[in-house]
Amino acid sequence: VQLVESGGGLVQAGGSLRLSCKFSGSLSAYYGIGWFRQAPGKEREGVSCVTLDDGATYYADSVKGRFSISRDNRDTLSLQMNNLSSEDTAVYHCATDLTGSCSQFGSWGRGTQVTVRG
Repeated sequence: VQLVESGGGLVQAGGSLRLSCKFSGSLSAYYGIGWFRQAPGKEREGVSCVTLDDGATYYADSVKGRFSISRDNRDTLSLQMNNLSSEDTAVYHCATDLTGSCSQFGSWGRGTQVTVRG
């Protein structure tokens, strides 16, 4: 599976960004697809995932109520991020979810940088 992220950037605290992921290849080996983030000095964090069978969504506690994941069409996944804070600064990767727990990932893209100032 190939995954390519876009949409990151620099935003002021309280602002919004929308990340997109274009993916290709078969997802049949995976439970879901979603996003994880990696900040310097911090552990990788599964941010949000959606299962492929029934579309159930998962959100990390740190982003609940602010982020929204959606599968826009057959090959595009989005992450709408609102009310951003400096704690959200990280590289965001689109990834395949191996187990449905949004914590073990199989393939992922190079990532897109999100920087929140203020």
